[in-house]
Amino acid sequence: MRGLTLSRGMALAGLGLALALAAFWFVGGFALVERLAATAQRGLQEAMAGSLRAIRAGEAGAIAGLLALCFGYGFVHAAGPGHGKFLIGSYGVARRVGFLPLAGIAIAASLAQAGVAVGLVLLAFGILGWTRAEVLGAGEGGIVVAGHLLVLGIGLWLVWRGLRSFVPRQHRAHHHHHQDEACDCGHSHGPTPVEIERVTGWRDTLLLVAGVAIRPCSGALLLLVLTVQMGLTATGIAGAFAMGLGVSFVTVLVAALAVWGREGAFAAWPNVPRWLSPALQVIVGVLVASVALDLIVA
Repeated sequence: MRGLTLSRGMALAGLGLALALAAFWFVGGFALVERLAATAQRGLQEAMAGSLRAIRAGEAGAIAGLLALCFGYGFVHAAGPGHGKFLIGSYGVARRVGFLPLAGIAIAASLAQAGVAVGLVLLAFGILGWTRAEVLGAGEGGIVVAGHLLVLGIGLWLVWRGLRSFVPRQHRAHHHHHQDEACDCGHSHGPTPVEIERVTGWRDTLLLVAGVAIRPCSGALLLLVLTVQMGLTATGIAGAFAMGLGVSFVTVLVAALAVWGREGAFAAWPNVPRWLSPALQVIVGVLVASVALDLIVA
């Protein structure tokens, strides 16, 4: 795993785990996980409603209990199907980014998603005067379409980056080399490869965070609507971010599996050809864009 030291044996174990998970998905195993997650979410929603009543009644420890339930809800919610895990996992496979940076992106995206839910509810009730049904409907309407379009853009971005990496970068490096030979002034005439990667990294980070955050969790929206209407706005905001932390645990796990499996694939291929990494970006980018298109036209 880049960013952490892995032996070849450990890397190959990651490849084996990735193949096992792919087989589990192929036989319909994740459908069972989805059903179990949906059942657990309903139970946690009922428990959270009880905690809100306890908070309103002034019972000791009720707020701490609600935050714990919110964290658990976020974890269980993220265990089901979701675009956040899909984006983080796909990017981890497509780009040879280290685990720690990718985990940081996963956490930032999960917390930003909670922040979007908070901002949407406060804007809707405080300024726009929306009803509860309108707020919850917004979370399932135009915002969803915007999220699909952003995911499509990320997929196309990966495809473009992969195709661009085959030849043009070598041409730019060759051109830069001749510039340096022709000029001894000591000034920089263009960005170095390290600088290019740094800029690209920030750009990718913003795209991934936005791609996840643009679609707030339905559970967070419902919690915020209820708490605002009950006069417990601060408690609702804290609960939304507790959900975000719960979601981040799962997305960080997905990031670890993606990087581990990717490095296992590279470890299994002695003398990895230079074209493999950009080709992987193109393949994953096409997959991401195809999934987004299916969701848009559905």
